[in-house]
Amino acid sequence: MYASPDDHLTIGEVIRRTGMPASALHFYERKGLIFSERTSGNQRIFSRHMLRRISLIIVAKRLHIPLSDVAEVFAGLPTDRAPTHKDWQRVSRRWKKQLEERRRVIESLERELTGCIGCGCLSMKACLLLNPDDTLRGHGPGPVRIQQPSATP
Repeated sequence: MYASPDDHLTIGEVIRRTGMPASALHFYERKGLIFSERTSGNQRIFSRHMLRRISLIIVAKRLHIPLSDVAEVFAGLPTDRAPTHKDWQRVSRRWKKQLEERRRVIESLERELTGCIGCGCLSMKACLLLNPDDTLRGHGPGPVRIQQPSATP
């Protein structure tokens, strides 16, 4: 039997398909990330294309993308029909840029950790070379090079 994108799924079916608990689905619905309808018996049902939205929320969580960013992206997607391939490409391009920026920050952090993290502790030999006379103390407390990766003092 062919499943039409216009078919509706009960909340139990959505839970089985996505692995998300009902409480999470209710939360995402309150946040306007997913939508359901009610049957005449007041049972919550979801359009089949909501599975894609829920899957994207799951992926976003794995990537540590905040729900506010998910909401921004979803605001540009249709709610009454399945998004097109072009719609999903637009979403993935946006998140790809965010992931590339994160990768850049992580690589910078890796470089700092192999040398000096700029904490002003003067406990490593490298500190004498990279932070002579504890000059980084004037840039604030803590590991200032890591906290401000784009503005290395």
